[in-house]
Amino acid sequence: MGKIYEEKTLRNRTMVFADRDDAGERLARFIRETLNLQNPLVCAIPAGGVPAGVRIARSLDARMMLGIVRKVRIPWNPEAGFGAVTWDGRVFLNEALVRGTGLSQDAVERAIRESREEIRQRQIKFPGNEPSPAIKGSTVIVTDDGLASGYTMRAAIEAVRSDAPEGIIAAVPTGSARAVSMIGKIVECVVCLNIREGHSFAVADAYRHWHDLSDAEVLQYLEAAQEMGRF
Repeated sequence: MGKIYEEKTLRNRTMVFADRDDAGERLARFIRETLNLQNPLVCAIPAGGVPAGVRIARSLDARMMLGIVRKVRIPWNPEAGFGAVTWDGRVFLNEALVRGTGLSQDAVERAIRESREEIRQRQIKFPGNEPSPAIKGSTVIVTDDGLASGYTMRAAIEAVRSDAPEGIIAAVPTGSARAVSMIGKIVECVVCLNIREGHSFAVADAYRHWHDLSDAEVLQYLEAAQEMGRF
């Protein structure tokens, strides 16, 4: 089990961050002040993880890459997913949830194809999406705007692991206690400022101002990172 770092005063609280920019700044400062990292590489999961990724990379004077992962969506509830697909084509499914939804094999495969197509489109659109040869031997910080089920983060971690990093850290502003515990079993450590217990969890509840980031907004963050020489 990897070590779990949190901001204990934020345990089980909601609305603790103004927005993703505020959360990213606070997460970056916590990492800089708490962990002594050598040769870090930031892997940001778009869209929500990009604001934090840019700030962590700047704070640590680190390089950055995109870890384009898309959840495999439940057809009647696109905000929820039953797995994830990674930038290198691998599929991770929550088999228990798949069985619980009653989805047919055809429906599962169709949802996976849709996720793969979304990844392909983002690989075309976003800079910094090429597989990074610098993963090997680096300590990779995989970041997103939160951990709900944890399957998107898990998929990104397994894709990074295949390129032989020195170590992997999962870093998020907020997360469910269950997902943090699951991810903690497969990485060296998890940094999650705002851990929340209980059966009901929504990433958005940690933020006073929340919206789905558009591709145009993500591009603005990535262009700023390019100007700083992070790619």
